[in-house]
Amino acid sequence: MGNRLSKIYTRTGDDGSTGLADGSRTEKDSLRMEAIGTVDELNSAIGMVLSHEVPEAINDCFTRVQHDLFDLGGELAIPTYVVMKDELTQMLEQQLDALNKDLPYLKEFILPAGGQATTCCHLARCICRRTERRCVTLHRSETLNPFILTYLNRLSDLLFVAARTLARHEGGEEVFWNRENLRG
Repeated sequence: MGNRLSKIYTRTGDDGSTGLADGSRTEKDSLRMEAIGTVDELNSAIGMVLSHEVPEAINDCFTRVQHDLFDLGGELAIPTYVVMKDELTQMLEQQLDALNKDLPYLKEFILPAGGQATTCCHLARCICRRTERRCVTLHRSETLNPFILTYLNRLSDLLFVAARTLARHEGGEEVFWNRENLRG
């Protein structure tokens, strides 16, 4: 592992730039930094889910995902570094299938509501979608490892299914969208 930070502030970013892990500098609002920032935000949102009581399978899966997201952020911070591989997406698909097999068939849209872990998981799903959009935007200007996009797309699916699972775990029910509620 590289050097550890002994001093948190460096003053090198006071001009609106920031350092990438390869030593190069970029603007703090660059497409790359926006992607890195949303990956970090997503990781934090998943940490919020894990701060609640969740089934062991979700805890283990999401803990692994947090490590994967840290690696994904590292890959974005070092433009020549590649760590995301198809096997990581396959792992998400296996977890998704395992969680989804016991859920009832979904016939209606559901609202992002429920208990605390459930709503945190829905929020993480929304942040994951934004992270995916930011990476797609970056990919239009710089070639990214395509497994980053695949992983994020599958992760948002997993977060949706996990939220459905958590709604049941928390003893609640899913809140279905009802168009009639729009008419007073």
